[in-house]
Amino acid sequence: MMFEVEITKPAKVAVKYLKAECGVRYWEDATVNGVEDTEGDLIPCRVGDTWCPVIDLETGAVQDWPAGTAASIHYKVCDDGRYTLLGADLRPVASIVGYVPKIMCPGGGGFGDYVIMSVSDSGAIADWRADLTPWQTRP
Repeated sequence: MMFEVEITKPAKVAVKYLKAECGVRYWEDATVNGVEDTEGDLIPCRVGDTWCPVIDLETGAVQDWPAGTAASIHYKVCDDGRYTLLGADLRPVASIVGYVPKIMCPGGGGFGDYVIMSVSDSGAIADWRADLTPWQTRP
């Protein structure tokens, strides 16, 4: 008798964006243009009960962020997130599911539970660093 297994070999793939899908517990943990977002109806990139920014990995710019809108975000997400690297064509390349990766709290202090960032009125995330370590395959 012979058994078969599918083997996946690591490969280098170009990525351009990060799509985050964050299950936000408390929308009021953000301010938009200096106003507490008590119902979550002020924050750009909200889709239902999920915050879904697409971020340019090189620049830290949130795609389709409305000009003139600034936000200070401190969302509790814990393990209710999906973080997908996308190619330039916006096709998914690799995803991780679960706790918040450090890339989503560029100012530090997220501890895997929080998305913490400031987004300027031009859509740029302050102190952005593209640390893709969580998506790296290991032998």
